[in-house]
Amino acid sequence: MTQLPAQTRWERLTQWPLLALAVAFALAYAVPVVHPGAGLGIQKACVRVEWVVWGSFACDYLVRLALSGQRLRFVRTHWLDLLAVVLPLIQPLRLLRVVSTLALVGRRARMAPQIQLTVYVGGAVVGLLMFGSLAVLEVERDAPGGNIKTLGDAVWWSFTTMTTVGYGDHAPTTGLGRLIAVGLMLSGIALLGVVTANIAAWFISRFERDGEEERRQTALLETLAQEVRALRTQVSALSRAEEHVCECGTRSAPLP
Repeated sequence: MTQLPAQTRWERLTQWPLLALAVAFALAYAVPVVHPGAGLGIQKACVRVEWVVWGSFACDYLVRLALSGQRLRFVRTHWLDLLAVVLPLIQPLRLLRVVSTLALVGRRARMAPQIQLTVYVGGAVVGLLMFGSLAVLEVERDAPGGNIKTLGDAVWWSFTTMTTVGYGDHAPTTGLGRLIAVGLMLSGIALLGVVTANIAAWFISRFERDGEEERRQTALLETLAQEVRALRTQVSALSRAEEHVCECGTRSAPLP
C-alpha cells in the first residue's frame, strides 16, 4: 500500500478539528455583535477565542509549509492562505480576522476529498450570509443615518445582496459597510455560478449515462439479433441436411 505524503496526512488529520475551531470562531464573533451589552469579560473572552482560532490556522499553514518539501512552490500556490495569515498581523482589525478566517476555512474545506461540492457551496452560502449579516450590523448599527439597526435587518440585507436582488429598503452608508456589500455581491454571483454549473454538469452526466446505457442495450440487442440469425441459418442448414438424408434413404431402399 502506497503511503500518503506527510502534508496530505496532516491535512486529513486536522481538517475536522480546524472546522470545529471555525465554528467556535463564529460563535465568538457573533456574541458581542448580537449582544452588544455583554460584559467586558465576555467580550475579552470572545476576542481571545478569535485570536486562538486565527493562530491555529496560522500554525496549520506553517506546518503544511514545512511538510510540503517545496516551500517556494507551496508559497506560490497557496498565496491566498499566506495573505490571510499575514494581514491580521499588519492591521489587527476584528473584521479583518473574520475575512482571513473565512478564507482559510474555505481553502481547507476545498482540500477535503469527502466534502462534496454541493455541501461546500451550501456551507459557504450559510457562512457568508451569517458573517455578512454580523459584519454589516457591527459597522452600520451606530452609523449616522444608517438603516440597518437590527439583526433581522442585517440578515434580510445580506440575503437580498447575495442573491443580487437588492430591493434597496436597507443599504449600508459607511465605506466599510459598502465594502462588505461588494464582497457579498461578488461572492453571491460566484456561488450562483457554481450552483448553476454543478446542476448543468449533473444533467449532462445523467444524459451521458443514459446515452451510454442506451448504446449498450442497442449493442446487446444487435448481438442477440446476430446470434438469432446465425441460429436460424444453422437450423435451416440442418433441416436441408435431414431432408437430403431422407431423400437419399428413400431412393436407395430395396423394393419389397
